[in-house]
Amino acid sequence: MPRPISRLLAANFDLLNLPSDFYADPFSTYLALREHEPVKRMPNGSVFLTRYDDLIAVYKNPKSFSSDKKLEFKPKFGDSLLFEHHTTSLVFSDPPLHTRVRKLISGALTPRAIAGMEDGLISLVDTLLDRMAATGSVDLIDDFASAIPIEVIGNLLDVPVNERAPLRDWSLAILGALEPVVSPAVFERGNQAVADFIKYLETLIAHRRAAPGNPDLDVLTRLIQGEADGERLSPKELLHNCIFLLNAGHETTTNLIGNGLVALHDHPDQKALLASQPELIKTAVEEILRYESSNQLGNRITTENVTIGGISLPSQTQITLCIGAANRDPAHFDDPERFDICRSPNRHLAFGSGTHVCAGMSLARLEGQIAIGRFIARFPDFKLKGNPVRSGRVRFRGFKQIPALL
Repeated sequence: MPRPISRLLAANFDLLNLPSDFYADPFSTYLALREHEPVKRMPNGSVFLTRYDDLIAVYKNPKSFSSDKKLEFKPKFGDSLLFEHHTTSLVFSDPPLHTRVRKLISGALTPRAIAGMEDGLISLVDTLLDRMAATGSVDLIDDFASAIPIEVIGNLLDVPVNERAPLRDWSLAILGALEPVVSPAVFERGNQAVADFIKYLETLIAHRRAAPGNPDLDVLTRLIQGEADGERLSPKELLHNCIFLLNAGHETTTNLIGNGLVALHDHPDQKALLASQPELIKTAVEEILRYESSNQLGNRITTENVTIGGISLPSQTQITLCIGAANRDPAHFDDPERFDICRSPNRHLAFGSGTHVCAGMSLARLEGQIAIGRFIARFPDFKLKGNPVRSGRVRFRGFKQIPALL
């Protein structure tokens, strides 16, 4: 890209006023920002970071860069259920709430517990592949990618199979309200989804209190019972972190699978390489996570005067961490715009870093490896039918539809 255009892209960038073509290709803008304004001051006073090293500096200093969103979300959500949810869930909280919730969740996502899910995941994926093979013309989101995490997280919380149908729509509505700009209609859908989710969970939790499951396998039972030392969640904390678990495990993993299949289709040499050497699936999934990060943005707020990238920022400065840009930073990745399923090392930030690193990243990796690996083994010559449809989101990068022929 010619340097004057690149400089202009950086100068004109405003997260709250994005051009329509940004959603298809944000990476040209991210490159321009890294080169010219890596610590970009937005018109509203917030700061947008695009360099890998600057993100790491923020991730590693949770005391100076808080994850608490009360100050940021109050003007956006007011006294709403969306505000209550997004300021109570694990990802948008600081200790002691973050510590209590993470400890409870992590205890049910041990390496042994995740390994125990592998056979069930393989069975689920193979069933979906069989169904798609019988039709030939499919949507890789509706018929495959979105069907996997909703079952996995449904199993983790032991949600009855016949009650899982609304979960995806609730998740999409609630997470949609995290976009930088939220219309009244999106706000209303998100708020109603939280209300519906809470109503459902209150009944589910009451049943689980009466008939507990195995806390080593059932995350909901574990969250209800707490740890042996008496660490327990309040009723509100319990409800909102159940919602968080179902949401966090759903859209990001759906995006991982969908983004991965499209990237492989668009890079036939890499698809052929994976089909001929299926043992490359682990590094392939890491490259998908780097190249098309499911979660493109994170947020922090400064708790004191700090300096990032040589720029002084006062206390209570809102910061957007651009994971998608950091994962293509040439200071850390050779030829970063190239999709290379053999890339090693690959220390991407798709799962964040530091104390807020994704608690479910091992499970997400396993889902991606089994889903993408077995799909390519079964349908190495699949073709997209027309253009896939992007979800139109900035924070969560993925597809709404991927029509394909198998």
